[in-house]
Amino acid sequence: MRLRLDLSAQEEIRHAALFYEDCRDGLGQEFIDAIEAAFEHIQRHPTVWRVLKGRFRRYLLQRFPYGVIYAVEGETIYVAAVMHLKRKPGYWVREAP
Repeated sequence: MRLRLDLSAQEEIRHAALFYEDCRDGLGQEFIDAIEAAFEHIQRHPTVWRVLKGRFRRYLLQRFPYGVIYAVEGETIYVAAVMHLKRKPGYWVREAP
């Protein structure tokens, strides 16, 4: 399956990686690695994770307090958000197409 990231999800990843890199050298890359592993798991088993709202599902990262919000659209996985679990829950609902 092909992965398509919303521009806002790309920005969330970038901002989080920069934040973690500021906390400790290399931690930003560890966050990116965790995101990439999440994408691989989602691509292999897109319907395993629970439905969050409507057609959207959430994959929880193990080490970082983030969730990948995505929907399966045919042969494409649309990533609507990579959200911090403690900030503005549900903000992505208004932004998702």
